[in-house]
Amino acid sequence: MELPDITMNMKQLKCCVVIPTYNNNKTLKKVLDGVLEYTSDIVLVNDGSTDNTLHILEKYPQIEQIHIPKNKGKGNALKLGFKYAVGLGYDYAITLDSDGQHFPSDIPVFIEELVKSDNKNMLLIGDRNMNEADVLARSRKGNRVSTYWVKAVTGLDLKDSQSGFRLYPIKALDKIRFFRNTKKFEFEVEVIVKAHWSDIEVKNVPINILYDQSERVSHFRPFMDIARIVVLIIWFLLVKLFYIIPRNFIRRLKKKGIKRFFLEDFLRNGDSPRKKALSIALGVFIGLSPLWGFHTIIVIFLAILLKLNKVIAFAFSNISLPPFIPFVLLLSLQTGNLVLGQDTYVAKEDLIADFDLLSHLEAYLIGSITLSVTAAVVSGVIGYLVLSVLQPKKIIANG
Repeated sequence: MELPDITMNMKQLKCCVVIPTYNNNKTLKKVLDGVLEYTSDIVLVNDGSTDNTLHILEKYPQIEQIHIPKNKGKGNALKLGFKYAVGLGYDYAITLDSDGQHFPSDIPVFIEELVKSDNKNMLLIGDRNMNEADVLARSRKGNRVSTYWVKAVTGLDLKDSQSGFRLYPIKALDKIRFFRNTKKFEFEVEVIVKAHWSDIEVKNVPINILYDQSERVSHFRPFMDIARIVVLIIWFLLVKLFYIIPRNFIRRLKKKGIKRFFLEDFLRNGDSPRKKALSIALGVFIGLSPLWGFHTIIVIFLAILLKLNKVIAFAFSNISLPPFIPFVLLLSLQTGNLVLGQDTYVAKEDLIADFDLLSHLEAYLIGSITLSVTAAVVSGVIGYLVLSVLQPKKIIANG
């Protein structure tokens, strides 16, 4: 794609360039001049620079400028830049760092990818090829750690999650609520996760990289910034367990209906009958166990740890949904009384109306554990036999 085509496509796509900068006076001019070769639709956010950045920017009256009195961080600068750009009518924004590590000549890579894609609702992240590029070991290690945990939260198989050279769908992102306190580098992780959870496609595109230590000024603080990212990731893991996985399960169930969901996501899932049966057994075991309030997080955690089917395990753990709780309690108590050889009988009506569980705690706990283990074994065996018969032969062969 030739230069005039890139410029024209950027206009048609309503795409601008947002550049956050903080004390990068050695490289800022080179970056701005490089970007201006492709577009004059630039929003520069001066994040409280104390060098001669203001003097440099006086020579660029043609670009939009936001000046923050005091440095608050890259995440804050990006949020302000995006909000300002959306107000100007832009739908997309390409971001690149002003420290000289990114080549403006890679702007066409993002535009070409967006133009050829049928799905225009996408976030593109520059892949710096960290394993082979001439970069600092700490940068390479930090990127591996970040990318690993982003995959744990989203399932995205990204090669580079920390690159600041990106194309953001800022109009779509404007509808997403981001945390107020993600003002530094952790915002770039937050936007990946929340974009993915909002059904925005996230993928890498190849870019070039230059680490010139004589000119480049990095404001990344390895300990503090990585700590902030870790805290954010921990929160996202909890949100994923308690909200995202159940939400996605319910969405698929509602969209497909029970029959289609059973056929496509259950019977025709690529997992083997053995793996599905173990997932059923795990779900039933946790669902009937006396772990009230923690069923969801425990069943999903164990499904991930044991590499079982999370959807199936979660579905069968809902055997203890609120409407069924009285019946589960009653059955657990009766099972416990049977194991202990006691004659105590508890009617369903008494259990619902006025029942002191503490006075029957021993019977309940023993009965609950016995019931959950027995039901898990029985449901697992039945599930395996049924699935072995119903499973398509080619999937059994691959299982």
